[in-house]
Amino acid sequence: MEEWVNVLSDIGFPIAVSFYLLHRVESKLEAIHQALVDLPKV
Repeated sequence: MEEWVNVLSDIGFPIAVSFYLLHRVESKLEAIHQALVDLPKV
């Protein structure tokens, strides 16, 4: 049982951090995309 807890803590934390960072980057990319779409045409 203790082995499973160690595996989950070793793997679960990096996965949670990765999903959090991906979510933040996604919102930033959407803002950049919208800014580029709103640029006036030349």
